[in-house]
Amino acid sequence: MVRRLWSRDELIAAFNIYCKIPFAKIGWNNPTVKELATLINRSPSAVAYKLTNFARLDPSLQKRNISGMIHGSKADIEIWNEFHDNWEELAYQSELILAKFKNVPVEKSSLINTTDLPREGKERESIVRIRVNQSFFRQMVLTSYDHRCCITGMTVPELLIASHIIPWVADKSNRMNPSNGLCLNALHDSAFDQGLITITVDYHVKLSPALREVNVSNLLFFIPFEEKQILIPQRFRPSAEAVAYHNKYVFMK
Repeated sequence: MVRRLWSRDELIAAFNIYCKIPFAKIGWNNPTVKELATLINRSPSAVAYKLTNFARLDPSLQKRNISGMIHGSKADIEIWNEFHDNWEELAYQSELILAKFKNVPVEKSSLINTTDLPREGKERESIVRIRVNQSFFRQMVLTSYDHRCCITGMTVPELLIASHIIPWVADKSNRMNPSNGLCLNALHDSAFDQGLITITVDYHVKLSPALREVNVSNLLFFIPFEEKQILIPQRFRPSAEAVAYHNKYVFMK
């Protein structure tokens, strides 16, 4: 029996779901793995195996002494190298490919809100792309932190935000980089965006002096976490460059 090689689109789709599934939950019985297997006419085991091939290339897992399958294809490496430093391109292209496999529009496949969009035209296309990318970023970041606020441990999905360390408007090249993300609850996300809190290079919470000038009762939501280490993500640890930027340009000293 001749083994069917993986196509480029299949590899990109597999890389997409690799970014959305915790490493510990990669397996043939994972619902997302099963869904992709059905879409591309492969066995769930084959898809799970491919995801572990990507895991062997993941530096964040290597730092934790976690490795995937030893063997993999040259094509796996090419896809990894192509997209790992170009998250903006990966996000939208991979979601388009998944939508194609599902035979539905990308906005439906990505489950984004379209009720307020124009019916057609370039404005709609532009907004759809932004929302698809934001949805992908959110899934990557929340998955990395096991759907927990990295400061408080809160697990209420509706209150969790995929927060950018370097602000969205400040660095287009890192908008979709999951290492530029933190999973925060809505309150601490707002405080982080306003520069009232930050994290240090060794991932500890730091409060701004400006925060202490407000009503003392408000500090009850922040003081208990001062100098505490954040939850370290399973993958995509905050980059040192992003943390340094936030400390220098956003944090109110």
